[in-house]
Amino acid sequence: MELFLIILLLLALIGLSNFVNHFMPFIPVPLIQIALGVLLASLPLGIHIPMEPELFFVLFIAPLLFHDGKNVSRQALWKLRKPILFLALGLVFVTVFAIGYLIHWLIPSIPLPASFALAAILSPTDVVAVGAISSRVKIPKTIMHILEGEGLMNDASGLVAFKFAVAATVTGVFSLAEASWSFLVISIGGLAGGAILAYLIIRLKIFIRRLGMEDVTIHMLIQLLTPFVIFYIVEHFHLSGILSVVAAGIVHAIYRDRDQSPAMQLQVVSQSTWKVLIYILNGLVFVLLGLQIPSVTNEIFKNPLFNNFEVSKYIVIITAALILFRFLWICASWWGGWKLKKQQFQKPSMRSIGITTISGVRGAVTLAGAFTIPYVLADGSPFPERSLIIFIAAGVILVTLLVASIFLPILARSEKGNTEELREEMVRIATIRTIDAAISSIRELMNDDNRGAAVSVIATYNQIRNRLKNVSEEHSERQKIAETGIRMKALDEEAHYIERLKKEGQVDRETTYLMEEHIHRMRLAVTNRLQYRRLFFWTILKRSVYKLLHLFVPKNQDWHKHHKLKTKKIIQLKVSMAKAAIRYLNDHMTPENEDIYLLLIGEYNEMVMKFKLAKKGADPIHYTQMQRELRSKAFQAERDEVQNLYEEGEITIDVIRKIRKQINIREAYWMEETSVHSH
Repeated sequence: MELFLIILLLLALIGLSNFVNHFMPFIPVPLIQIALGVLLASLPLGIHIPMEPELFFVLFIAPLLFHDGKNVSRQALWKLRKPILFLALGLVFVTVFAIGYLIHWLIPSIPLPASFALAAILSPTDVVAVGAISSRVKIPKTIMHILEGEGLMNDASGLVAFKFAVAATVTGVFSLAEASWSFLVISIGGLAGGAILAYLIIRLKIFIRRLGMEDVTIHMLIQLLTPFVIFYIVEHFHLSGILSVVAAGIVHAIYRDRDQSPAMQLQVVSQSTWKVLIYILNGLVFVLLGLQIPSVTNEIFKNPLFNNFEVSKYIVIITAALILFRFLWICASWWGGWKLKKQQFQKPSMRSIGITTISGVRGAVTLAGAFTIPYVLADGSPFPERSLIIFIAAGVILVTLLVASIFLPILARSEKGNTEELREEMVRIATIRTIDAAISSIRELMNDDNRGAAVSVIATYNQIRNRLKNVSEEHSERQKIAETGIRMKALDEEAHYIERLKKEGQVDRETTYLMEEHIHRMRLAVTNRLQYRRLFFWTILKRSVYKLLHLFVPKNQDWHKHHKLKTKKIIQLKVSMAKAAIRYLNDHMTPENEDIYLLLIGEYNEMVMKFKLAKKGADPIHYTQMQRELRSKAFQAERDEVQNLYEEGEITIDVIRKIRKQINIREAYWMEETSVHSH
């Protein structure tokens, strides 16, 4: 029961991390999750989850890498195979020797083989951490493909190098030839084993389907078990389980692309299930990482043999050396060894090299590997500085995450990213995207009951959208002139409609006068707003005096009946006039002026709906309530879209703040408006 409660608490922390990130989007989710893990471990609740590396790899790393292997671009991996191998193999082994000697020189109490072990476990980048950090910034696609390929491949090379370095420390024996041969066997065996097992599992699923078993549940269960089974079997034969699940993911992706008769329901369920699973596993990786940090740091900080400042300095120096060495290796490789075709890849700028360098984030694989260090050597003596090695590994993980979180958004930003013009353009485009999301959400909710309210809200959003599409003041002025002209033509069509009815004798002189007066007021509203306001005020005053007089002058029942019929007739006439204007607008609409015509059609449709509601005696409060509910859904759609844009790296933090402020202002204004109308 206690384990169940701990799992529930960890899942709650994952949800809380995204809640915190919503209000502080400039802090990456992994850092928030690590901080929450540290906080949980620091509380006097007695919660302690020991790091079991073998279980950690099979439970977390296997499904995460399998999913990444399924979704990585195979074409990009093949085209960029040289830079990926330079980083995943060349950089790892060179780092082991260069950083290993540095660690031994810096901390003589750590023997050279143990220093190589620490350098080896620090060499691989974490594809999970890279993905989490890079989702916040706009990284060029080519660089992102290189980082993904490096993260998928270098775990195996780093862990193999780590394994032999630890073995050399424990036994005091090391053979370069044996290590090289073992690395080839473990790597190639892992790739081949994963591919073969994946193929067999795919054939099993095809066999089950041919038996007529199209049940989504059993196919989904097989798919979920695949990475765990493959990782366990391949590791059992002492091959690379990490490379096996990557290969299995790629094989599954190839089969998915070639499958001619995919079950649509299975695809939908698979995407949804994996999305939730990866979300949970990603979160658990960083929360568990945070849970280990207090125990690791306490073991060092409370030990009188260690100087806290000195060990912290070791972390900073080693991290700086890893970043500098990675930078130099990329520069040398990029300008010297990566012979790629020009059409595939251009020589990078210093900014691109900087992005690739800073993105070399270390993660949970590093800490999990460090925990596999044995406590004693072959002769029974303690493993030299085991606690310090684990502490340095944890510190390097945190520092690389912090460095990437701070500097990656700066490097990934365009050189023109700070200009006011680009910022305003980003705000404009992002706002249009949020408006489109709001309109789509309303259209999905539209039905026969709320159609009038939905059309009204969409028309309001279309007005905002059309204003945003006018980039320059000159264009905006032309747009206003064009809109005024079209409005006047629509009013002319209403006047012609009344004139036709008058000639046919379908309306009397008094009704004709009232309609002509209405059209006159609308023309003034379009061409002369000031005069329209005066006329509007005068009309309201006359109506008020008229109603006041009727309070003192009693009217008989026949008069009330006649007045009611006349009111309904006028409403019906206004509906017919609006429909005539809509027909005219539909007939004269072209692709060039479509935006303006659709805007006016929306306004007329809203007017028709209001007249129909008035004619039927519908409850205006109910109509207002429907508007309020639709606008509430639309505002939520706007907020969701702006958050998605930020998570995809399309907008910056200052832009998201500005757009959210605009949404809040509009929401307050519109909700207040509907509140006034409902009363």
